[in-house]
Amino acid sequence: MTSAEALPAAEAPGEEPVGRAVIGSAARLVVKVGSSSLTSRAGGLDSVRVQALADAIAAVRLSGRQVVLVSSGAIAAGLAPLGLRRRPRDLATQQAAATVGQLLLVQQYAAAFGVHELTVGQVLLSADDLHRRSHYRNAQRAIERLLALGVVPVVNENDAVATEEIRFGDNDRLAALVAHLAVADGLILLSDIDGLYDGDPRRPGARLIDVVRGPGDLDGIDLRASGAERLGSGGMASKLEAAGIAVGAGVPVLLAAATAAPEALAGCPVGTFFPAGGRRPTMRLFWLRHASSPRGRLRLDDGAVAAVVGRRTSLLAAGITHVVGEFGSGDPVDLVDSAGRVVARGLAGYDSDELPAMLGRRSSELPEDSRRAVVHRDDLVIL
Repeated sequence: MTSAEALPAAEAPGEEPVGRAVIGSAARLVVKVGSSSLTSRAGGLDSVRVQALADAIAAVRLSGRQVVLVSSGAIAAGLAPLGLRRRPRDLATQQAAATVGQLLLVQQYAAAFGVHELTVGQVLLSADDLHRRSHYRNAQRAIERLLALGVVPVVNENDAVATEEIRFGDNDRLAALVAHLAVADGLILLSDIDGLYDGDPRRPGARLIDVVRGPGDLDGIDLRASGAERLGSGGMASKLEAAGIAVGAGVPVLLAAATAAPEALAGCPVGTFFPAGGRRPTMRLFWLRHASSPRGRLRLDDGAVAAVVGRRTSLLAAGITHVVGEFGSGDPVDLVDSAGRVVARGLAGYDSDELPAMLGRRSSELPEDSRRAVVHRDDLVIL
């Protein structure tokens, strides 16, 4: 599935009475900024850019609204001190640059927000932290408490310990996950381009797209040519994926240039706006869909696929043909059809070693203590 296909449609134009004003009036915002918006052409952090961003966020914070900042830039900030001319490709050098750069990045933010007598708190997350439900809840509580204490949380991926297998891939997706985790009212993605274009924004005739209400508004757009960050890992495709995650969870998104941060935070007509396209799901189901890591697979027959996906029923043992992997009761598992395509994800009601003896059997044929659903419909999301 492409990023465009993953983007849900807004419920209806008539249900968007305030447009970008919903961002300008949001009580709690998540703001993500990319590496290219914080660094100079010569390399290293640009203190002027960092201060400008802090000034814009501080103005919002001091007006009584809350902001969580998701900031890239640790690896980019570590390049110059280590004498590296470009972003390294190998993981070990990226980790080394991150350990140096993260310290510099937070020092800059502490000084920049300190001008406004605001305190910042560093929150480093790995994908593994959000894949585990208990860690996910801990991260939510930590951010909530920081906000209650008047602190501006500065969130970044923990690049120093992340591996290729447990990376978010870019901070756009991390920001979308944090927007739901923090129960934010809006998400702003700031980068070095001023929105989504229908072509290469460096070429004459490229048009800035004002509003994206669904996949149809992206027809014919070459995402590879519509903008990318020079020093970061993200590009326009990753921003659209993040927007899809957020708007599908009821969080509107604004994509804008970092230089227009004050206007974006105020809900002014800048950038590209993505109206919320769905209702906010429960924290558990959002985690299950976007942040969980499946521990195994259950293969379903055609009748079970039709029941689970089409009629949104619970999954019973009678409809399962194979069990793959080792998992415990309560672990996330993928549900796949006869061709191996993932159709849903849910929380297993049994340990994996309990299931083989139950497969294909009706509930009435099972012992009384094994008649509950293998995956209850309240613990299941359709993918």
